[in-house]
Amino acid sequence: MLQADAFSAFRDRVFDREEFSRNLRAARMKKSYHEYTREVLVQTGLVLAGSVLVAILFHLFSIRFIILKPFPPWVQDVLLIGVPATTLFFLLYFQPMLSAKGRKARIEMDLPYAITYMQALSTTLTLYNSIRGVYEQGDLYGEVSKEFGMIVRDVEFFGDDLVTAIRNLGQTTPSENLKKLLDDLILMFESGGDLPSFLASRSEHYREVAEKELEMSLKTMEIMAEVYVTAFVAAPIAVIIMVVAENMSGQSTLSSLMPYFFIFLPLGAIAMVWILSLVVPGENVEITRRESRSTEFGSAIPVSRDKEAPDAEYSRRILAKKKLLRLLAVLKDPLRNYMSDYRIGITVGIIAGSFIVILSTIGFFEGVFPKYPAEILVCLLTIAMLAPLVAAYELRRFYVHQVEGQVPDFLRELVDLKDIGMTLQGAIRLIAESKIGLLSTELKLVSRDVRFGTSISNALVRLEERIGVLVIKRVISLIIRASEVTDYIRDILIIAISDLEHYLKMKRERYTVSFAYIMIIYLSFGIFLYTAYQLNVSFISSFEKLNTNIDISGNVLDMFRMSIILGVFSGIMAGQLSSGSILAGFKHVILFLIAAVVLFAYVL
Repeated sequence: MLQADAFSAFRDRVFDREEFSRNLRAARMKKSYHEYTREVLVQTGLVLAGSVLVAILFHLFSIRFIILKPFPPWVQDVLLIGVPATTLFFLLYFQPMLSAKGRKARIEMDLPYAITYMQALSTTLTLYNSIRGVYEQGDLYGEVSKEFGMIVRDVEFFGDDLVTAIRNLGQTTPSENLKKLLDDLILMFESGGDLPSFLASRSEHYREVAEKELEMSLKTMEIMAEVYVTAFVAAPIAVIIMVVAENMSGQSTLSSLMPYFFIFLPLGAIAMVWILSLVVPGENVEITRRESRSTEFGSAIPVSRDKEAPDAEYSRRILAKKKLLRLLAVLKDPLRNYMSDYRIGITVGIIAGSFIVILSTIGFFEGVFPKYPAEILVCLLTIAMLAPLVAAYELRRFYVHQVEGQVPDFLRELVDLKDIGMTLQGAIRLIAESKIGLLSTELKLVSRDVRFGTSISNALVRLEERIGVLVIKRVISLIIRASEVTDYIRDILIIAISDLEHYLKMKRERYTVSFAYIMIIYLSFGIFLYTAYQLNVSFISSFEKLNTNIDISGNVLDMFRMSIILGVFSGIMAGQLSSGSILAGFKHVILFLIAAVVLFAYVL
């Protein structure tokens, strides 16, 4: 008992209990204050014990880092023991706070669109059912759906009334804007106000709030980009220049510094990418594919997987037929399936990497790359494994951008045709005949489904499932809800157009800001390669004219290895800045590695 009390007292001194508990709830981490803090201290203790064991082994075998030899032995012990445990402790300590801030940014980015959807639902549904409708569309409204799910949980599982459930969410949500909306919803609900009008007024307000939130996120991104360029690109250039100066006096320390570059550059870059992924919302290029299970006449016939069931043979034939149809769909449109499923790209990448390893084993690259075989093999292997995945991601991104760019034109034409009195079915049929890019083919399928007897709602749901893009899902959900309520959906379509234009505007603003910093990263890496070239070509030749022999060729391999490290993590950082996705950075990694191989294998 005394030990438990002592542990609790120590834990409460290390952690601010109230703030830590609030951050855990805001981050929706499924651990209590006691569970999480115990986990932090236990994991830190284990790492600390492992570090002490490593330090003891270093003493037993008399292992010393070259760069630390001028210092007393206890300096190495402090670094070995203190750095890993301290790093892990602070990562775990700040994770709830960073996760809560990241959720706050994502909530406030998606909140205007969720309010618009609630507005469409509130014309015929109660406030609770409107909230539940947003919760059920988790793939459309992300973190807002998760927050509204807390209200649904409190009402349906814990038996709270709606006002109490809304107040509970207001006390735990990380977003002040959502909290204000919830407070206003309580006042409106208790006073019996007009819910659709209230949501219409709030939708425009929170669009402006989302723009301000994006500006703050972009400023954070700018600071992180500047820190990265200064600490992880400019610093290695300065080190190289200092090492060359030392070589002039017959000393060389770059080889002794390389272990620290291999350790601290990747760790620092990974930490920055991780923080950016939590704090700055990324671009959504997800393409989902779902099998439509609803039919015009109710639920589909259930298929039994029980081998002993009376209709097992019939069910087996249905499952086999479904697999055949899925295979035929893949063969009919392999490009769409390739970009929709990253597993295909990963598999192709593994096959390509294995092929590169086999060629290297049989000596195929000896004549092509006579110098630095191990380093060049690492570069080629990385390029071969990433290239198929890059192709899948970039095709997907191009597809998503094309669809997003065409949806506003589709909605405007739909509004115009509705204004002249056409039905929704007739308007879609006419628009399908126009040339609006990728959407035309899909709209023709919608028109065909309606002509064959499918309701317009089901046909639009199938359109949403075929395309699988977030913007299309949001628009189709609004149109379906509005068409179920009334045939006069012009106002809902105008709201959808406004929402979409706001979404595309914020994407353009992010790209404009990030593009400048991507160019800075490219310029910085280019300066690094140019510095390596000048030091090993022009700098040496200038001393040869003075009959002075200076040999820094021993550092070329170290510079090559450093360029590989910088190329990989600079590319990943560029992708995180541009799209909030590591996958977006792989194409930059490939370009940086190609440039490094060309310089060190052929030019130097």
